[in-house]
Amino acid sequence: MIEIGRKLNGRYHIIGNIGSGGMANVFLAHDLILDRDVAVKVLRFDFQNDQAAIRRFQREALAATELVHPNIVSVYDVGEEDGLQYLVMEYVKGMDLKRYIQTQYPIPYAKVVDIMEQILSAVSLAHEHRIIHRDLKPQNILIDESGVVKITDFGIAIALTETSITQTNTMLGSVHYLSPEQARGSMATNQSDVYAVGIILYEMLTGNVPFDGESAVTIALKHFQEDIPSVKIFDPNIPQSLENVVLHATAKDPADRYKTAEEMSRDLYTVLAANRLDEPKWEPTGLMGETKILTPITDDMPMPSAFQSMETPTEENEAETPEEPAPKKKKKKRWIILIILLVAALLIGGGLYWAGRGNGEVKVPDVSDKTEAEARSLLEEAGLKVKAETKEIPDDSIEEGRVVKTDPAAEATVKKNREVELYISSGNKKIKLSDYTGQEYKDVIESLGKLGFQENRIEIQKEANNKVDEDEVIRQTPEAGEEVDPKTDEITLVVSEGPDDVYLDNYAGYSYENAVNALIALGIKESNITRSDVESDTVEAGAVVSQTPAAGSAVNPKNGKVTLQVSKGSDKVTIGNYEGTTYADAEAALTSLGINKSQIVRVDEESDSVESGVVISQDKVAGSAFNVKTDKITLRVSKGSDKVTVPDVAGLSKADVQAKLSQVGLSMVEAQEPSSSISKGSAIRSTPGANEKVAKGASITVYFSSGDDKKTTNDNGTNNS
Repeated sequence: MIEIGRKLNGRYHIIGNIGSGGMANVFLAHDLILDRDVAVKVLRFDFQNDQAAIRRFQREALAATELVHPNIVSVYDVGEEDGLQYLVMEYVKGMDLKRYIQTQYPIPYAKVVDIMEQILSAVSLAHEHRIIHRDLKPQNILIDESGVVKITDFGIAIALTETSITQTNTMLGSVHYLSPEQARGSMATNQSDVYAVGIILYEMLTGNVPFDGESAVTIALKHFQEDIPSVKIFDPNIPQSLENVVLHATAKDPADRYKTAEEMSRDLYTVLAANRLDEPKWEPTGLMGETKILTPITDDMPMPSAFQSMETPTEENEAETPEEPAPKKKKKKRWIILIILLVAALLIGGGLYWAGRGNGEVKVPDVSDKTEAEARSLLEEAGLKVKAETKEIPDDSIEEGRVVKTDPAAEATVKKNREVELYISSGNKKIKLSDYTGQEYKDVIESLGKLGFQENRIEIQKEANNKVDEDEVIRQTPEAGEEVDPKTDEITLVVSEGPDDVYLDNYAGYSYENAVNALIALGIKESNITRSDVESDTVEAGAVVSQTPAAGSAVNPKNGKVTLQVSKGSDKVTIGNYEGTTYADAEAALTSLGINKSQIVRVDEESDSVESGVVISQDKVAGSAFNVKTDKITLRVSKGSDKVTVPDVAGLSKADVQAKLSQVGLSMVEAQEPSSSISKGSAIRSTPGANEKVAKGASITVYFSSGDDKKTTNDNGTNNS
């Protein structure tokens, strides 16, 4: 067992366990390179030393990678690490079909048909690649959350049947879906897969498998010895046409079974059409041949090798069975049971008959070989309506002008007043072919069948075509208007399998609209084109930056997807020079570039040289790139200076000096100084001097004139100034 948390090959991180099977364990992992969840299937430890198993595991795993189909789980990688053989596959988020049946039953018929069509489409592709699944069962069929069906274990199932890995426990999981030929020990074929699909259809319609028992051998024996129970036992409302598909797919003899999955798919395509709901019950043609004596199965007969290790079912009450009288008692009991069953059958049959009459149902009378008038009269007497227009088909046994058949067919039980179509014999004349080009090929096959063409006379050839939708007829041979005999002539329908791969150009630099138009011109649907907007400093907004897949890659227009990465422009702008401008002007210029105000950081500081409110400097250099989503810009803004200019006070009176200094927020300190040129009491000078810068509130010393500085001498000899 691989441990949770391990990184397999350094790439696949194991997250948890999804489940386990006969030969492998499955884990949920995350692909660390492609960033996606994947399923990793690891060969079980007990097979790690089985070289034959390992070779087949690897070979068949590689073969499975060829199966590229929307209804097949994709295989991404194959590898080995520390002796562990592993597969990396698509992870499907949803549930398997077994769980779906358990939780959703009863499933609407249309949904059943849709699921079956998806299964058959995948099986058909596998068969085209010569791969037989051999282990189809609801547990191997996944349904995602969108209702898309995905089949898994293609190829690995082959490895199981071809090696010693086939053990009792393995077969127990699939024996409910085992074909009679496989149960007998014969080689599996494409029709073995068809049988398994038929059993799956049975289970979806009834909620149960048709055969069950105490052991794998018991169930396997029932597959080739017992008739499959009617689905109508579980749901009487199931249309006969739908039961007929089950019967046809699960016929015991492969000669009676659908030859291919494609043939079964074509039958399912119209199974719910109104004209088919009450068709006659399907019967195997093998029942119409001579009676065959089958070799009885005895205890001494060797069983197929696949069942040698399986538990043999025990007889019930074996110990209580008397030795001698038992045959008589059993015979008597058998007669009693037969009588009871006969009476029950009569009662049920009568009840159904009267119930049918009460519901207004009638049987379509057989009007073959009647004239048109006689046929119309008989049908109308039976309570049916007859279409005014008839169809003409050739017939060797019924003369021209007489009725060959009806649609619905003779003996079919239908509602009263049901409309019936008459097919009139043209004798052995040839008929003119209609133009079938542009029609769905399954509808064309149905139309040709009504004209008398057997399916083995209709050849389907697939061809890639960029103009004609998938499954529609491109051309036909013979052409429209040519006369053919459906009994002897063959018709070939060339059917479109959709467009061939196209190669992508380089759309970088295109406008998104022009790139889309170019892709549409290649046949790629607009719904398959995805736009992803990305930032780009070099590509203008609205233009393609890159693409996935890359230029030169091959893409199928039918289902190929293209992603265009489109520039939404750059988130960067060019910063200007805002030094010397007011902060208000700088802010307006920045916001006009798409910069949010919250990205502009203002830092106020004093400046003796820059006027208040003006940007002193910025931290982003003019001309640099600025990301409008993540970057910020800081503007240093002057809040002015706290210094004032000392005014010139020379010649002013003391009062005038006081007033002038007060105006600029300065105080005065008075001093005296003699002066012969300045009149006494007037200011001579100041310290600091005029026009010098000082802090607001500072004290300025002002020198006032004290008059002439000549000295005088008193009589007593004292100097006076």
